[in-house]
Amino acid sequence: MAIRFPLSSAVIIDAVRTPFGKYRGGLSHIRTDDFAAMPIAELCRRNDDVDPASIDDVILGDTNGAGEDNRNVARMAALIADLPHTVPGVTVNRLCGSGGEAMIQAARAIAVGELDTVIAGGVESMSRAPYVLPRPDEELPRAMNLVGTTVGWRLVNPRFPREWVASLGRCAEIEAVKLGVTRTEMDEWATRSHQRAAAAWRDKLHHDFVLPIQARDGLVERDESIRDATSMDVLRRLRPAFSDDGIGTAGNSSPINDGAIATLMMHEKTAAAQGMEPIARLHASVTTARRPDQFSIAPVDAIGKLLDKAALSASDIKVWEINEAFASMVLSCLRLMPEVAKVADTDVNPNGGAIAIGHPLGASMPRVIIDCARELRRRGGGYGVAAACIGVGLGAAVLIEA
Repeated sequence: MAIRFPLSSAVIIDAVRTPFGKYRGGLSHIRTDDFAAMPIAELCRRNDDVDPASIDDVILGDTNGAGEDNRNVARMAALIADLPHTVPGVTVNRLCGSGGEAMIQAARAIAVGELDTVIAGGVESMSRAPYVLPRPDEELPRAMNLVGTTVGWRLVNPRFPREWVASLGRCAEIEAVKLGVTRTEMDEWATRSHQRAAAAWRDKLHHDFVLPIQARDGLVERDESIRDATSMDVLRRLRPAFSDDGIGTAGNSSPINDGAIATLMMHEKTAAAQGMEPIARLHASVTTARRPDQFSIAPVDAIGKLLDKAALSASDIKVWEINEAFASMVLSCLRLMPEVAKVADTDVNPNGGAIAIGHPLGASMPRVIIDCARELRRRGGGYGVAAACIGVGLGAAVLIEA
């Protein structure tokens, strides 16, 4: 008989993240490896009952890997955070799901007894993503062109069909139009995201989660991309961003960001022995795949398979966190999940999403997992689902309980 909750012995004890900085904003001067170390160091500082030498591994998600995050940024960050040099580190890459994948791999290793205490999370400094110069095929090339690595496809294999490698925003809006999603709905969702994210900060919902960072130009205490004054009137004036007459704009898409997050995960028996109360339990995960140009609706498959695996229905889920890469993507998923759409106003991204908070690729999925857990605790506990679309046609979903 299949195990209903295969990862249940893995618990999340604590989590720390940086504010999510805007592109070339207040946090952009910080090296990526230094940035990754900051929440790790804070996590260890405030959980000083845990012997740093007892940490079995540091697992971080990182999408770029072409700049200061090269050469296994998890290991570099562990050393910079002053963990003992005997603590190893590994970096994983599942694009926008990388940090979530780090937490999933940590949970799997804990569940099978291979690891006991793990720091897992993710990092991305999209501001500091370098240009790269591909090696030429010719011995004496006539021209060499720099390629940006901030976001999206680069150095594309010519064997891929053209529709697969269109911009992510264009692919997402094509799927949304097929499902009848309108520009007005997308702008409404984006407005809601900013309003709710701003309200969450006003209500101090993140005060014990987000670590203020002393930056070059002052203290950065809040996610920088949130626009408190955003309105439908502002958003409807923006021009299409991905095609001449499309419905996707800069205003109803997630921005480019810098961010890092670290979580402390343990086996439940270890946590109990140390008298540590978990903030959530990670029960199960699913990653699914479609054609690359259909990445925006891939979370639907992952969520459906996850609920089947757990023998749960949508009505059993109290809180849904769906990473808002694009409003078109979230609304497409809700079109295909009418049972979730029914509760979207109160239970889907209740404190705003990535359109406002930001989407620093490697750190994004851990953020939705932890935001889901924290909201569940505020509501008295229960099941939650955290999901994300992932470039090249992937979708991921995680079931947690708080």
